[in-house]
Amino acid sequence: MNQNAYRKLISGESSGLGAAILRFFFGIAAQVYSIVIAVRNFLYSKRWLKIYRSNAVVISVGNITTGGTGKTPLVIRLCKEIISDSKFQISDSQCVILTRGYKTTQDSGLKTQDYGDEPAVLAESCPEAKVIVNPDRVAGADEAVEKFGAKVLIMDDGFQHRRLARDLDIVTIDGTLPFGYGRMLPAGLLREPAAALKRANAVVITRCDQARETELCQLEEKLQRINPKMVIARSKHAPVCAKSIDNKEIGLEELKSKKIFAFCGIGNPDAFFNTIKNIDVRLVGSKVYNDHFHYTDDCLADICEQAKRLKADLILTTQKDWFSSPLSTAANANDDVNIAYLVVELKFISGEDKITQLIEKTLAGKI
Repeated sequence: MNQNAYRKLISGESSGLGAAILRFFFGIAAQVYSIVIAVRNFLYSKRWLKIYRSNAVVISVGNITTGGTGKTPLVIRLCKEIISDSKFQISDSQCVILTRGYKTTQDSGLKTQDYGDEPAVLAESCPEAKVIVNPDRVAGADEAVEKFGAKVLIMDDGFQHRRLARDLDIVTIDGTLPFGYGRMLPAGLLREPAAALKRANAVVITRCDQARETELCQLEEKLQRINPKMVIARSKHAPVCAKSIDNKEIGLEELKSKKIFAFCGIGNPDAFFNTIKNIDVRLVGSKVYNDHFHYTDDCLADICEQAKRLKADLILTTQKDWFSSPLSTAANANDDVNIAYLVVELKFISGEDKITQLIEKTLAGKI
């Protein structure tokens, strides 16, 4: 079952007896999963499962749902701000990003075929910091301290990884689908119940520009009921430019003059397409793949063929998909259609000062 079909199923959009039966069994599986998560969290809260503390300050950026909620842009922004803040005197190598993967460590020379798309995006977008890729967060933290003398660790996708103690927990929540249809996996998209946000110090609501104000206010009220002490900020994914194969920048105004064919394989494809539409470009066609899709030359040849058939001037994708695709081959083989990725940055709409104060308070006296 592909990602699009799965979302239609769990949202209730798919009808029929077969869909109803699948949702029934997904509901049973979700109850089992909920029990497992509850027991695990209970064991950690009672300290019956060991929690390890690093010599560096650990800031976790995570979420409570599967799919793209905007963690990566926030990790990049936090790294850049911490390194550039003269109050803390953090050198490049002393701010390290911890992320999952199958390799152990690498700096800005990460290659997607070896490390995965997200680590490569982090390394490319935040060359000021070091990136350690290790599914064992404790081992990764130890390596960061021993090898780089790390003083600050930014743990990407760390909210559920409770084995490594953190000094600050920031959770990103997608404003367009905050609680993943309100059900636990696989019946919904929740990795943990919403009540798990009691552990969080702050929530950054992302893609607020794509959600209605009334919905955002209701979301903030619910978050405050769950955790009254939690800092809440709003943000959006702001497109900056597009970059082509030779790293040439294409400005937003230039994009508006082009006919765009877009494709992606991310957790929330609608958010990407809405971002493109908000630039006011002419989107002539699109293609959606599963999250973390493994692209082949044949896939990209098909994309280029569709784009040419629709007379597109430019094929546009996400930065994450760019690093998980053999795009240089496709770009060189299809001179008729250029290929580029959209550069997006997280920009705060409100609450940025509260997040900054929270980080400064966390680092003060420890750096």
